[in-house]
Amino acid sequence: MLAEICDRCDAVEECYEFLLAYAAQGLPSDQGSKSGAQVREFLLRAVAALTGLPEACAMAVKQDGLEPAGKYLAFIAVLDRDSRDSLAAIEVVLAQPAISSQLIDNLNASIHLRALLTDLISAG
Repeated sequence: MLAEICDRCDAVEECYEFLLAYAAQGLPSDQGSKSGAQVREFLLRAVAALTGLPEACAMAVKQDGLEPAGKYLAFIAVLDRDSRDSLAAIEVVLAQPAISSQLIDNLNASIHLRALLTDLISAG
């Protein structure tokens, strides 16, 4: 279970690193460039990694008998809120017909994604 959680966290962090590079390219759209073709793939991997992450963490607390469980579950509630907020932001970006570097720069700067990344680092 712990390996799965680590893999999910890695996918989100890899996405964020890719998005930083994508934002710096100044592309007007995700059409016509190699990184443009990849941006949706990275975002979709992040969506998959975030979907069910809090539940996987809660299950790990239970399976591993982590104590005090209430402290872990309180943190997982924060992770749940931040992951849902980040998912909503990512899905709005994915819904756009064109994903520009500016749009990704705005996503990177969003408080939702930054809070989630801080949660993942704290949990790691």
